[in-house]
Amino acid sequence: MNNVLVDAITTSKQRATEREVEFFRIQDPTQLESLTQLLRQNPAIRVFDEIQSQLAELIRLHHPTERLSETAIAEHIAAHLGGITPAAYGVWVYYPWSCRVVHILDEAEFIYLRTSRNQHKITEAERETLQTRKIGVIGLSVGQSVALALAIERLCGELRIADFDQLDLSNMNRIRTGIHNVGILKTVLVAREIAEIDPFLTVHCYDNGIDDNNIDTFLTEGGKLDILVEECDSLDIKILSRQKARELQIPVVMDTSDRGMIDIERFDLHADLPILHGRIPEQLTIEEIRNMQGPERMQLVDNIVNISAMSTKMQESLKEIGKSITTWPQLASAVMLGGAAIAHVCREIALNGDISSGRYYVDLELIFNQEK
Repeated sequence: MNNVLVDAITTSKQRATEREVEFFRIQDPTQLESLTQLLRQNPAIRVFDEIQSQLAELIRLHHPTERLSETAIAEHIAAHLGGITPAAYGVWVYYPWSCRVVHILDEAEFIYLRTSRNQHKITEAERETLQTRKIGVIGLSVGQSVALALAIERLCGELRIADFDQLDLSNMNRIRTGIHNVGILKTVLVAREIAEIDPFLTVHCYDNGIDDNNIDTFLTEGGKLDILVEECDSLDIKILSRQKARELQIPVVMDTSDRGMIDIERFDLHADLPILHGRIPEQLTIEEIRNMQGPERMQLVDNIVNISAMSTKMQESLKEIGKSITTWPQLASAVMLGGAAIAHVCREIALNGDISSGRYYVDLELIFNQEK
């Protein structure tokens, strides 16, 4: 292997943990100099500047009843800039992992414009309410689709995401990303994608997943979560997270990506609600769960998901684990459906909608295969 290739691989590995963007507001001479130095020292950085089209769209949004000519739009933009040059308006955002600098509107105008086509399905007042919400997602296979749906629709102002795992090639049957990201932490991948959609959305990453030592921090540091989305594989964390959420009166939602099954537990409304709708014995301890083996562990899984109610193909697949497959299958269509369904539930809970605890099914096979 030649030195050039070795150096390239080393640089790639060094960038594998990068997830923080850098903002430059170049009306400040110091920040202008910093951006200039960055571009001068890194000629590989590509610059994307579409501020004029963003300003034009902003002007149209401010005048929805008028059919503005290009000349009128230019005049409105000049007035809006108030003597500031277009290059100095807004903010330049540096994405170190992709060597890109992107010129965008600054935070308030960016959020206003990016979410403008949510109106009036999400009103301006509702958007402001959602901006105050904090949502946590544990597990970033199914959870990736959830986190991205929450970010794209901007259903919170802060996301906390947790997963200890790196991306494997086999994960890419359901996780939307590029093959160049194999081997990178799932938290890093999700944080990057969210930053490329909305760099102003606060994302906190828990790269080691959730355990006894950090779960309280995950749920409460910087303010208590408003909603917990639990999508992890570990049975002990699945139960522990609910026990802690119930103590803190945080609602929990979960998608299982089979038959569109969604669990909703409104611990915020009912502090004495039994965990997983009473499917788990209250006296069962986390240590007992961790010590479970074989049939006993499978019985706990059955208690949680009710295997007999799962799709026929999933039931058949479970019998093949350890024989022809290593784990249970999940399809991209089911995972994306789950992300959409969980986002809908989170939005309604965050806006104090009438969402009750229970187990629900968004079963596409049932919907489309029903007799006419």
